[in-house]
Amino acid sequence: MTPLRINLDQNEIPTHWYNVVADMKNPPAPPLGPDGLPVPGEKMAAIFPLPLLEQEMSAERWIPIPEEVRQIYALWRPSPLCRARRLEEALGTPARIFYKYEGVSPAGSHKPNSAVPQAFYNKRAGTRRLTTETGAGQWGSSIAFAGQMFGLPVRVFMVKVSYQQKPFRRSMMQTWGAEVFASPTDLTQAGRAVLAKDPNSQGSLGIAISEAVEEAAADPGTCYTLGSVLNHVLLHQTIIGLEAKKQFDKIGLYPDVIFGPCGGGSSFGGIAFPFLADQAAGDKRAARLRAVAVEPTSCPTLTKGAYAYDFGDASGYTPLMKMYTLGHDFMPPGIHAGGLRYHGDSPLVSQLLHEGLVEALAVPQVATFEAGVAFARAEGIIPAPESCHAIRAAIDEALACKASGEPKTILFNLTGHGHFDMASYDKYFAGQLEDFEYPAEAIADSLRHLPRVG
Repeated sequence: MTPLRINLDQNEIPTHWYNVVADMKNPPAPPLGPDGLPVPGEKMAAIFPLPLLEQEMSAERWIPIPEEVRQIYALWRPSPLCRARRLEEALGTPARIFYKYEGVSPAGSHKPNSAVPQAFYNKRAGTRRLTTETGAGQWGSSIAFAGQMFGLPVRVFMVKVSYQQKPFRRSMMQTWGAEVFASPTDLTQAGRAVLAKDPNSQGSLGIAISEAVEEAAADPGTCYTLGSVLNHVLLHQTIIGLEAKKQFDKIGLYPDVIFGPCGGGSSFGGIAFPFLADQAAGDKRAARLRAVAVEPTSCPTLTKGAYAYDFGDASGYTPLMKMYTLGHDFMPPGIHAGGLRYHGDSPLVSQLLHEGLVEALAVPQVATFEAGVAFARAEGIIPAPESCHAIRAAIDEALACKASGEPKTILFNLTGHGHFDMASYDKYFAGQLEDFEYPAEAIADSLRHLPRVG
């Protein structure tokens, strides 16, 4: 019988990250300036240290993980791969459901997988302070933790609606020494401009990114850190899928379909990219593999966005990136999966979707909480609202297997626990959560504001 928990020894923590760029059919589209020309490295160096810029632009397949980073990873890694046998029984499905549980990290999510190396490389480069944005607070708490590990002060611009909905994430950041501000703020030009137009703005990740980037660009001793979207962030997160491959090897199984929640792309890329490497290498086990990014219907970037060059932030401070986007001034509703409220998506995930190598699926809010509760009652772990999107898709796939009798092996990324999201569950149980499908005309209006390149 397949064990319920497949563990690895600490000496099996991967020694290298996997770079999917090495196996892409076409090279990634470069970031551009408003003039339509590729952005020179020295311009990006104003907010990022050189080692991370090198990783961002690298096409090397394997990037070594520094030993100092692996030592901190060992506080919680390798994370377990678990079989959800009780959930299978509750659904009456012949499918085998597995999840990679990232909630065992100090911050309770997958985000420290990139926060730790980003803090390490910044410290080594002589950075004196870090600035960042956060939605649900998982990234903010992770970079606060990592900054504490390497003695770096951290300032976090937290999307206002999440700042209000998730006070204990804010407390976590402060416990690890970070300053936390509800974005938009009056501390930056970007924030003041938003507040001048809408004093009651709930904020967005795009606005919070503008504020964090503005602060970093204004101070030579400060660098910006990002919890998703960029290539180097997805690179660091591949430790999830690399471990999962080793764990599946131990039990002689291989997934037929992989689901990952997707806002900026780090959790989906982290679980899926190492398996896509098998496809690229011609591994017969991966010939029929499906990798599916799962997003909310209220912020349908991959399923209803345009594949175009756009800014990564609301104010146009970042370079233009080729990605699926809803428009940089898109304002998503205040759903409780705050980490998935981003107008754009990873350029790597976007290109792979555009080329038909991965899939995307949008699910409504109430159905995700239904799935999260069903999972918690079967498996005991209360999942973060973001993770509930992948759980919803996995349950639906398992029910399809029940109807067809096909015993597929399903893998999803359980990106974090929901212990600090219980106010969201309270609203679900009280019937106060609503589904919101963003109107097509509102998306079209936002897309009309896409920048003209060149």
